[in-house]
Amino acid sequence: MDPVKITILGSGSALPTKNNFHASQVLEMRGKSYMIDCGEGTQIKIRQYKVNIARLDNIFVSHLHSDHCIGIVGLISTLAMLGRKNTLTIHAHKDLEAIMSPMINYFTDDDSFKVIFNPINPSKKVMIYEDKGLTVTTIPLKHRVPSCGFLFEERQRERHLIKSMIEAFEIPVKDLKSIKKGADFIDKNGFLVKNERLTTPADKPRKYAYISDTLYTEKIISQIEGVDCLYHEATFLEQDRERAKETFHTTALQAATIAQKANVEKLILGHYSARYKDHEPFIKEAKKIFDNTILAKDGLRFEL
Repeated sequence: MDPVKITILGSGSALPTKNNFHASQVLEMRGKSYMIDCGEGTQIKIRQYKVNIARLDNIFVSHLHSDHCIGIVGLISTLAMLGRKNTLTIHAHKDLEAIMSPMINYFTDDDSFKVIFNPINPSKKVMIYEDKGLTVTTIPLKHRVPSCGFLFEERQRERHLIKSMIEAFEIPVKDLKSIKKGADFIDKNGFLVKNERLTTPADKPRKYAYISDTLYTEKIISQIEGVDCLYHEATFLEQDRERAKETFHTTALQAATIAQKANVEKLILGHYSARYKDHEPFIKEAKKIFDNTILAKDGLRFEL
């Protein structure tokens, strides 16, 4: 089974630091790349960490605060200079097109590739994208502006053929496709061979949930239940819980509580406020509730 890879390009919040740039990630699955948010400095981090974006055709923007989308124009300008040809689709609140189209047109002086804006409604749970490998669904959040997370769900793969059984029953190549999809087989003597004798179960589809800027909300739990990995913003520590509430953000302890209640496999904390120079208290706070927690950092790569 091909690995699902995620590279965190930026793990900071509104005020970037030298170690924590604005929010951005790249998810690689089944030969394609998908970008989640694109804050300032994203293209610098792409080059620094040698992230392959040759097959990057979609950018998903959680909300229209500058630390999550201001890097898009620069990235598009660079892609144009590099001679990109493929269409790039940006999935975001409808206002982003009005904001960015004039800048893209002004700073990109050729039309080597198309940029398409797909307007989404962050307040509703909707599947906004699908291809042969995965689907992407919005996760409504509670922030100062319309905001949503994203659930990336791998499509169900086909069952695995048991080579020895395929040979033993002399099954023609033309029947293998339907067998992998779950069909039984009838041999030349009319004998029914159940699919369970010919195949083993398909690999479990992998799921990744990205929860950006939000107040603590348990409404997301049913949607992220059991995901392989949850990235959840943790802008503040519990000692600054009131500040988190005022700014519509979450604490590390609250993020861990969501992970526990949703029975996720792994939790990654990120989007730290620049007020904190040391991030170890975040991991200590979260592990009180959910042990399988790690800290995001710029350049972190992991697999589902």
